[in-house]
Amino acid sequence: MTLRQIRNIYVSRLVDLYPENEIVSIFGLICEDLLQMSKSDIMIRGEEPLTHLKEEIFLRSLETLLNGTPVQHITGIGHFYGHEFKVNKHTLIPRQETEELIQWILNDHKDSAVNSILDIGAGSGCIGISLGHAFAKANSLKSSHNVKLFDVSTDALQVARSNAEAIAPDVNFSFENRNILETTSIAEYDIVASNPPYVRDLEKKELHKNVLDFEPETALFVTDEDPLVFNRKILELVESHENPLVYFEINQYLPEEMKKLAADMKFKQELRKDLNGNWRMMKCWR
Repeated sequence: MTLRQIRNIYVSRLVDLYPENEIVSIFGLICEDLLQMSKSDIMIRGEEPLTHLKEEIFLRSLETLLNGTPVQHITGIGHFYGHEFKVNKHTLIPRQETEELIQWILNDHKDSAVNSILDIGAGSGCIGISLGHAFAKANSLKSSHNVKLFDVSTDALQVARSNAEAIAPDVNFSFENRNILETTSIAEYDIVASNPPYVRDLEKKELHKNVLDFEPETALFVTDEDPLVFNRKILELVESHENPLVYFEINQYLPEEMKKLAADMKFKQELRKDLNGNWRMMKCWR
């Protein structure tokens, strides 16, 4: 078979799971990340016969995709902010919306030195590592400064540590196994960033099978009764600091509740929408 024929098979068999444009993107990730094919290879070699080995890899990957497995779990790679992050069943897959949070933080601090960063609920480390790399590249984060990553999962922290070593080896990262809900105090950091669990049980029906069945529940879900439990706890931990500054990724359906939470705790706040027009980010400070 040729590459074009394989692609057509992907489109016809995955159509009940994904829209066609997403299938084409998935196929591209299989080509690039699993088979190390360049974009030009994909474009100009569509009619060339595939080797038996490559054909087997494509077809085996297709069967795995049909089970609902995310393509990133097949390739082991999640693309985020220009980097390749290792991902697995213990980490959330980095998403484009979170890149917008990174850009907001970088824009806010483009003219200021940053000495310390804390990423709460780090998962693969995409937020903390991307920030550490970007600030170090801009010479506003020195090797003696601190980027700390918290996560409740030791397995996720192993992935984050590996990503930090590969992406930003010159940055001083530290990793701590920490359940933030059981934490009584944290040191003060210039920037605290978090993409905490925020999906309510009632919203599970909106999630794709590849999220529900394959990404870690502890990183995704909160109860319907107290969906802001993580946001509240993080703000409580920083409210006694001299200059608290927290950036959150938030539940798109709860911007007003987030505003009220921050206001009740005497924080100033700013909400922003993502590229899809959903309320997705919030900054809290004093």
